[in-house]
Amino acid sequence: MRSSFYTLIGLIGLTVLKASFIMAQDSPDKSNYLQVNTYVNPVLPGDHPDPTLLNVGDDFYHCGSSFHFNPYIPIYHSKNLVHWEVIGRVLPPSKAGWVTDRPSAGIWQGAITYFYGSYWIYFSANGQWFCKADSPAGPWSDPVQVKTNPVTGPLGYDNSIFVDDDGKPYMVTKNGQKVNRIQALGRDGQLTDSVINLDWINAKLQYSWAEGPVMCKRNGYYFYFPAGDVSGGQYVLRTKVLTSDSTKWERLGNFFKPVTEANVGFRRPNHISALVQLADGTWWTLGQSYEKYDGDDWSGMGRQTSLYPVIWEGDRPWGMAPTNKPIVKPNLPQSGILWRSVVSDDFDNNSLGAWWHFLTKKAVASYSLNERKGWIRLTPDNDRTHLVQKETDHYYTAVTRIDLDATDSTVKGGIYLTNGNQRVIVRLYTGYDNGKKIFFNLDTASRIIPNQCGNIVWLKLERKEHNLTGYCSSDGDNWISLGSPISSVKLDRTQPNYNSWVGTSVGLFAEGKPADFDLFICKDGFSSLSAAGYSNYFGVKTVIKDSEKTVTNTSSIGGWLMISGVELGKVSPSAVEVVASSEVKGKLEIWLDDLKNGKLIAAIPVSATGSENKWKAFSKAVKKEAGHHDVFIKFPSGKEGKIFIKSVRFLK
Repeated sequence: MRSSFYTLIGLIGLTVLKASFIMAQDSPDKSNYLQVNTYVNPVLPGDHPDPTLLNVGDDFYHCGSSFHFNPYIPIYHSKNLVHWEVIGRVLPPSKAGWVTDRPSAGIWQGAITYFYGSYWIYFSANGQWFCKADSPAGPWSDPVQVKTNPVTGPLGYDNSIFVDDDGKPYMVTKNGQKVNRIQALGRDGQLTDSVINLDWINAKLQYSWAEGPVMCKRNGYYFYFPAGDVSGGQYVLRTKVLTSDSTKWERLGNFFKPVTEANVGFRRPNHISALVQLADGTWWTLGQSYEKYDGDDWSGMGRQTSLYPVIWEGDRPWGMAPTNKPIVKPNLPQSGILWRSVVSDDFDNNSLGAWWHFLTKKAVASYSLNERKGWIRLTPDNDRTHLVQKETDHYYTAVTRIDLDATDSTVKGGIYLTNGNQRVIVRLYTGYDNGKKIFFNLDTASRIIPNQCGNIVWLKLERKEHNLTGYCSSDGDNWISLGSPISSVKLDRTQPNYNSWVGTSVGLFAEGKPADFDLFICKDGFSSLSAAGYSNYFGVKTVIKDSEKTVTNTSSIGGWLMISGVELGKVSPSAVEVVASSEVKGKLEIWLDDLKNGKLIAAIPVSATGSENKWKAFSKAVKKEAGHHDVFIKFPSGKEGKIFIKSVRFLK
């Protein structure tokens, strides 16, 4: 009876999911244009490798491999599987003396789970370890090493935890190419009972490394999902009983449906999280992939994590093939969490936000929020120190205000980007070379102008895909360009070993002497925000106009786009401006945070500009709203392909 019930629920979920998926892509259902029913992958843009997923009550938690980024193992929280925020970090460097902080090292596969009334994180760092907590936000216990023996064998890395229907937890172990095993865990978090040996799964290496195995259970079947390797391929096996006997297991083949669209943006996903089932019967998983779109390689951003619906055909699961098209969201609330993007910071708090990380252990001790209220001080030793976040976008404007008296060529401070192996760096900084100057460089490319601002200077780095442009200012309003853009292709594309398996970081740095920073903004709302830099959309497309990407709607009903993480500061802007070309009259609506539960702050009248290649700035006063927001631009109905938007910005 139980099996029949869940089969019925699964079939209902499959029917709903299939119908919803078709609706999201092809149906003119008006509700998709009036509210945010859909999402576009990745939901965790930027470097988020080896995802694991836990559902407890109404909350979802994600973590994965943090590598050398520390404090180690950030915990992400969500209410709807689409919007995520960092709520804490598990392991400070002070408790991780044995963990190395070189690129590609550090901590792998932080597997978050819940059993025996506690939250647990199991991770790989020269052996298997775990930490324990009463809440995912922490505090977490000191790390404890998982004991092994000759029978258990080496525990390897990229392991996960499966909890059976009866609440009994198991470690799903992977070591090397051929070792795949399952073993129960006791209440002390240590391995117990006998080993279920699945080494036969990859004895012939048909799954390459058979990495990151995860498990779930449905209709009495245990499902085992090994990843093929780091760059793509995910497979599935099933059995009715947990056993070492290979004859009791069925190989079902590929997990993800084959890609049928052109230029879907991401290579074959893999290293999925364990599947989760929602109350409405639908199933979902997270999976990682490197980005490649229209032949353009963005592997330098790391393995980005996407949310995939899972369709059941009987007792056979299929992950939806990657797509650039909108996907119907899980039937869950938004709860006020914004789209995942780099977080702006005014450094007014007494503790550092959990979204920041460091590339070395010693850098963790090189900052202070107390030396100067409302500023952060970075104090280098004999080397560069830094404070960074994972880069999340192809378009943004990073801004900081720095106080630094550069008196010789060793003293530098400003905005900093570095790729995964830390061999390609970008620096926009105030420094000294026969006088105080502003510098902008990437490898051999360099731009230098005299510093006419003094010790306190505003710096702005604008990214438009692979083009980076530097600016400086004395007041944060009037900007001086450092010259033509510098290409970031070397930073953004694949380096050896996939950039040491991690992606680009962006933030602040200091060299030679302490530097004070008043703030860090990633998407400055008072700078031009390219419409083509949207993170979510429905009913729009990008179109090249005057050698620049613009956005227009594809439906007579309307269409919308969303630019995530826009910073409007502490003082509300007075107006919003859209640069557009138009063949008709209409109104563009500007919303904050959501189209239904957010705020409509302006309806901008747009008039015909004479042609689709003639651009004009249209503006409108806005209702007061400061702070950090997702910005939506909604096209009017009845104007399909008639209005083209180049950019949006807020006015002081």
